[in-house]
Amino acid sequence: MNGLSIGSLAAETGSSVQTIRYYEQIGLLPPAGRTEGNQRRYGRDHVARLAFVRHSRELGFPLEAIRELLSLSDTPERDCNAADEIARRQLKAVEDRIKRLRALRTELKRMIAECSGGKISECHVIEVLGDSSHGHCVAHRHSAPEPALASD
Repeated sequence: MNGLSIGSLAAETGSSVQTIRYYEQIGLLPPAGRTEGNQRRYGRDHVARLAFVRHSRELGFPLEAIRELLSLSDTPERDCNAADEIARRQLKAVEDRIKRLRALRTELKRMIAECSGGKISECHVIEVLGDSSHGHCVAHRHSAPEPALASD
């Protein structure tokens, strides 16, 4: 049986072996064929599908949205409205994240600017961070956006 080993697929796509196994396990990649020695062998379709998943992850799509998009791509004769809607949801999530990041930037800049230096006992940064009621914050409800998952 010809094809790429998992290491070759990883090298060609910039993925890790662990990620490839994980994507296979959760069904984003179809199972690889096996040699008589039980080694995985991947074809060009695996390379293309993995590239699709990686690019989607780089754009921040969650795994469930990628699953939906892959399902849509497997039926090319379908209308693309569903794919557009998934992309619109992702854009909204990105815009919301940007809004939260801007608020965080403003709060951090203000917190730093109000710190006059000196001793930790007088440090405004420490004081603000230690106030769980957010009484020193301009926006009492601010939170960091969820960290982006690594593309791998």
